[in-house]
Amino acid sequence: MSLDRRDFVKSLAASLAVPAVPASIPSLSSAETAPKLRPDKNRRPKHVVLMICDDLGYGDLGCYGSHLPTPNLDGMAARGVRYLRFNAGHPICSASRAALMTGRYGTRSNTTSAFSPDSTIGTSVDETMLSNLFHEGGYKTKAIGKWHLGHEPEYLPTRRGFDSFFGVPYSVDFKPLPLYRDTTIVEEDTDREQLTSRYTEEAVKYIDAHHGEPFFLYLAFSYPHDPARASERFKGKTQFGNSGDAIAEIDWSVGEVLRALERNGLTSDTLVLFTSDHGPWYQGSPGMLRGRKASTFEGGFRVPLIAQWPGVLAAGEVRNAWCSNMDVLPTLADLCGLPLPSKPLDGADMRDILFGEDETPKRKPLLYFSPMGDRGNDVHCIRDGKWKLRVAQATKGEIYLNDATTGANASAWLRHPELYDVELDPAESYDVAHLHPEIVKRLFESLEAQMPSFPQDVVEAYAKLKKNPGDISTPPGAAPRPDHMQISDELWEPPDRRDK
Repeated sequence: MSLDRRDFVKSLAASLAVPAVPASIPSLSSAETAPKLRPDKNRRPKHVVLMICDDLGYGDLGCYGSHLPTPNLDGMAARGVRYLRFNAGHPICSASRAALMTGRYGTRSNTTSAFSPDSTIGTSVDETMLSNLFHEGGYKTKAIGKWHLGHEPEYLPTRRGFDSFFGVPYSVDFKPLPLYRDTTIVEEDTDREQLTSRYTEEAVKYIDAHHGEPFFLYLAFSYPHDPARASERFKGKTQFGNSGDAIAEIDWSVGEVLRALERNGLTSDTLVLFTSDHGPWYQGSPGMLRGRKASTFEGGFRVPLIAQWPGVLAAGEVRNAWCSNMDVLPTLADLCGLPLPSKPLDGADMRDILFGEDETPKRKPLLYFSPMGDRGNDVHCIRDGKWKLRVAQATKGEIYLNDATTGANASAWLRHPELYDVELDPAESYDVAHLHPEIVKRLFESLEAQMPSFPQDVVEAYAKLKKNPGDISTPPGAAPRPDHMQISDELWEPPDRRDK
């Protein structure tokens, strides 16, 4: 059964302004009381749908504590698995998406920030993307929505393992914003208010047309990135402003995709993932976390991840394991029987975590690169499980990329590295480095050992960063004070923050 455009528009108009949870979606309470499944780890999904938002925060969904109306995503969490400690690979758009698609830090693929219309480069063409793996594994592949990994012909989705593409090359804050069909621009400056609706229509049609064959569908929403917009039907409906309306329309879109899978009898054979590229920008909620987009605090990195696979994944479960979006590629490769790329991965296979059989990813400590400083190559933090060591900080504090009031971007080395227990202290409010010198030492040694594996420009940026220290008087959690700052004699500073 397929929908033509007229039927799709009728379906859109017939729905309520704030969509209710369909009868087929269990509530959270009913999911919690459902019998637990014995996971069938040998079963492979015939279809994979990977949905990613632009700038959706950790606290923007109902199932993550928001009062925003997100019934379809809440229902998806009720039927599946919700991750509480899932981080992006980078706090900026292009670099995070490159990490997701390659299983490697964006700094390894010439993707350290966000590509603009003036960019002549994209994510390195010698990188193997998740889409390449699926395409070579016999899956049909489709990319819908925001790409943002390069807009020159050699970087477009149809040259990176996707059979077809319908979407835009970069963020909605650039103009003009061309709409592509494969490699052809079909609209020079598309209507931003209709993007979510049109992406949804394209996704539903694709599912209807390809329900009889294995497929990988990558649906990348353009919102709630600033300036957030929604179609007329959703404007002003949530009482949470433009960003809230945009999120509500994304939730509706998720519901339409799930219903298309159900209508075609694909639900039990389809693994559906929903996440965000990083934390919120000016609007939106990072939950209890400190920082936002572009920040190396948790609010810039930690994002929702919901996984649904009825009949295979137990309903209503929560995962507390510390995971990264770089884990998606190796995990899907394992689940779908796809060969791994030849280049070493930074992500880890989290199959056992997905099935609730382990809570400890087997990997090196993770690095937090910042878009601030030396061409986006500066590393600010290293984290191993709950322990996060901050060795550098943006000199303007918790700044937002592209905010003209913040001045020049720069990073400085901290004379006193800061250690945070982000399990007990998710807001990174309490530096405990002096209580755990052995953990500080271990994490710093891991950072030093990992850096030589990166491209030369990243290695050079690290060496340069260490030669640009902030003043020793910088208090914990502050933007580094200028080196050799003169402290007034009338101010008391502890000896370790005054003596050179």
